[in-house]
Amino acid sequence: MRRILVLCTGNSCRSQMAEGYLRDMLGDRAEVCSAGVEAHGLNSHAVQVMREDGIDISGHRSKTIDAFEGQDFDVVLTVCDSARENCPWFPATAKQVHQDFPDPAKLRGEEAEVLEGYRRVRDAIKAYCGELTAEL
Repeated sequence: MRRILVLCTGNSCRSQMAEGYLRDMLGDRAEVCSAGVEAHGLNSHAVQVMREDGIDISGHRSKTIDAFEGQDFDVVLTVCDSARENCPWFPATAKQVHQDFPDPAKLRGEEAEVLEGYRRVRDAIKAYCGELTAEL
């Protein structure tokens, strides 16, 4: 079974969405985890827009990369430039994959506009995860 670690800055939105999609798409073919350089807590908007697409991430928790220190992974996927630049370590044998997605947590405005922004990021992450799983 392959082990995949998804990294982001705060492990609250983008990495949680990617973890949810990769778990769904890969099923029992891989163990998928996510973490952040920091732990900002699970973002409620991310939970909401994922639920709209049939993926429940409400049971996920925000973790730092320290929770996985010393563990081996086959693939480390960074989903933001900040995580790629600031991550204190990567498992030496892991294939490193990077795709930067905008941070929806930075969106401001009316609730409907903010949610639409989360949906755009969610859809981009879903499409990317579909491409990535075809390569694994």
